[in-house]
Amino acid sequence: MKRLESNLLNMVVSLTLVAVAAAALLGGLYTLTKDPIAVQKAEKQQKAVAEVLPAIDGLTVTEGEDIDGMIVYKAYLNDELKGVAVQTEENGFGGKFKMMIGFDGEGNVVNYSVLEHQETPGLGDKMTKWFKTDKKQQSILAKSPEKVNFTVSKDGGDIDAITAATISSRAFLLSVRNAYEVYKQVAGIDTAAADGISGATVVGCDSIQAIVEESTNCPKM
Repeated sequence: MKRLESNLLNMVVSLTLVAVAAAALLGGLYTLTKDPIAVQKAEKQQKAVAEVLPAIDGLTVTEGEDIDGMIVYKAYLNDELKGVAVQTEENGFGGKFKMMIGFDGEGNVVNYSVLEHQETPGLGDKMTKWFKTDKKQQSILAKSPEKVNFTVSKDGGDIDAITAATISSRAFLLSVRNAYEVYKQVAGIDTAAADGISGATVVGCDSIQAIVEESTNCPKM
């Protein structure tokens, strides 16, 4: 085979052919993996819903619906609301994280499952287990944001932050409180009457941007 002359035109043609071939290969791989990945995510989501709802036989769980930007699943037994699972998305230290949070009929946290996160290994990523560990004031399970101050203890709250990961902890608890606000809507609780330590979204020290910018109004980490 005659060797192509080494000039600018031939180089451009060769690079173009390589780029087209690479794009076609990547496109083919995306097509092959798109559906399996979507199925895997859906299965993980449904598993998380089951994990965070009360363990009651015969529950009927509704399809997810969007309420205030969160995906909400309602669980009924004989038309009585027995639980609510809320999928949230919040900005942590390393980026956005998603989790599923479950409440029982009384508004207590049943369980939670972190679906995706970008938190620092060995620090912020401890959120997957830290807040369900029955040690000192770490656990949020069987507690209601209406009765317990779901902010970190160094900010005057009732929950111990992950060691050396205060920003991640603040973001986690903010996410839970926001989910509780949605729970109250679903349960028909008068949000206007709730104050004090309720799950209302708080600005200032619970604002990740404020923490990162070292606002003078925020406690030092």
